[in-house]
Amino acid sequence: MGALVLSQGGTFEPPGVDSFFLPPIFGGVTKPIVLVVLSAVIVGAYFLIATRNLKLVPGKGQFAAEYLYDFSRNTIARDQIGAKDFQRFIPLIFGLFTFILVNNLFGIIPLIQFPTMAKIGFPIALFIMVYIVIHTVGFKRHGFLGYLKHVMFPPGVPKPVYILLSPIEFLQKFLFQPVALAIRVFAAMFAGHLILLVFALGGHYLLIEASALLKPVSIVSFAFAIILTFAEALIQVLQAYIFAVLTANFIGAALAEEH
Repeated sequence: MGALVLSQGGTFEPPGVDSFFLPPIFGGVTKPIVLVVLSAVIVGAYFLIATRNLKLVPGKGQFAAEYLYDFSRNTIARDQIGAKDFQRFIPLIFGLFTFILVNNLFGIIPLIQFPTMAKIGFPIALFIMVYIVIHTVGFKRHGFLGYLKHVMFPPGVPKPVYILLSPIEFLQKFLFQPVALAIRVFAAMFAGHLILLVFALGGHYLLIEASALLKPVSIVSFAFAIILTFAEALIQVLQAYIFAVLTANFIGAALAEEH
C-alpha cells in the first residue's frame, strides 16, 4: 500500500512492518521484552492475590481466577488430553492460556497498545517449549520406535498407502503442526495490530493534516478503529484459547494408545 495523498501537498504513509521494530528502551531491552516480563508478573501476582484468602462465596477477583483455572482445567486440558492423563499438564495449559491472553490483550490497552505475540520470536519460543513437551511425552509413553510407528503408521490404512502417507504424517506431526501453532497466533496479532494502526493513524492524519473538506472523514476512520478494537479483543481471546487447545490436543494425540 503506497503513500496516500490526502492533503494540500502532504502524504500519508501507512504503517507497515517497520512499526513493529521498536527502539530499545535501555541497552538492548525493547518494549516487547518488557511487556513479556510484565505479563508474567501480572499473571503470577493476580492469581497469588486472588487465591490468598479463598472464601466459600468468592468475590469478583476470586471468581475470575477460579473461572480461568476451571476453564483451562476442564474445558481445555481434560477434554483434549483425556481424564487419565490431563492433570499433570494443567499447569502448562493454564500457564499458556493466561500468559498468551495477557500478552495479546496488551494490544488494546491504552498507552501499551502492542500485542507482544506480534513479534514472531515469542510465539516461536512458546512453540519450541510445546514441541519438546509433546514429543517427550510421546516417546516416553510409546518408546522411540513405538512413537514413530504411532505417528507414521495410522491403523486401518492399506499397507501400500503407507509409502505415501507415512512421510506426510511424519512431516505433519514433527514440522507442520507445531510451526502452524506459532504462525497462527503471530499472524493474527500482527495483522490485527496493523489494521488498527492504519485506521487510527489515518484518522489522526485526516484530522490534523487533511484539507477542510476531508477532515470530517477522520470521524469514519476513528469509528472503524473503535469497532475493530472490539473485534480485535475477541480475536485476542480466541487466539489464546486456540493455542492452548491445540497444545492440549497434540499432547493428547501423542499419549493416545491408538492413532
